[in-house]
Amino acid sequence: MGDQKLPRPTDKELEILRVLWQHGPGTVREVLKALNHEKGATVGYTTALKMLQIMNDKGLVDRDETNRPQIYRARLAQEHTQRQLVNDLLDRAFGGSAKELVMHALGATEISDEDLGRVERLLDRIEGARK
Repeated sequence: MGDQKLPRPTDKELEILRVLWQHGPGTVREVLKALNHEKGATVGYTTALKMLQIMNDKGLVDRDETNRPQIYRARLAQEHTQRQLVNDLLDRAFGGSAKELVMHALGATEISDEDLGRVERLLDRIEGARK
């Protein structure tokens, strides 16, 4: 599938994708059970079904219609979707600078000067290789 660009999933769609990535393909009821268990939510069957249908139409999930009940699976691997979301954030919020994104993220946490220096040198190497 390469660098296939799919629509950016909404927050709710990402919750469903996380369930499918963690638990593997499943029926609407299986996805619903995991969603309600992990999120402590009370999503209804009809809502979960509608969301999975929309995600199928958008190309975020595939639906196996050869069996009943139908089985849904994430179309792309978790890593691919995460990379796409990070690249989108990188472009929109940080002008394509991985260094700025990471430095901003690190600024929100405690990190030693030594570790910060290592990260900065790594990012300099990566950005230098891209240019």
